[in-house]
Amino acid sequence: MRTAARPVIAVLAVVAVLAAADAVGCPTCKDAVNTSDPDGLNLARGYFYSILLMLAMPFTLAGSFAAYVWREGRRLKRLADAEAPGAGTLDGRIVP
Repeated sequence: MRTAARPVIAVLAVVAVLAAADAVGCPTCKDAVNTSDPDGLNLARGYFYSILLMLAMPFTLAGSFAAYVWREGRRLKRLADAEAPGAGTLDGRIVP
C-alpha cells in the first residue's frame, strides 16, 4: 500500500466511526421519536423517506432488468427479420 493512501484511509475510518453514532437507529425507532420538536419531526421524516427508498429499490432494479431484456429481445427480433432470406426482396431483386 502506498504511504500517501494511509492517512486518507485513517481519516476516513475516523469519520466513519464518528458518523456511526448518528446513524444508529432503525425504522421502528421513528415511532419513538418525539415529533413535537422540529428536530424530531425532521428525523421521523428522514426515516419515512429511507423506508420508501428501501421498499422501491427492488422493484426499480427488477423493472430495469426486465426493460433491458425486453428491449434486447426486440432488437434481436428486428435484426433477425432484416437478415431473413427473402426479406425486402422480390425474386432476388431489392424492393424499395
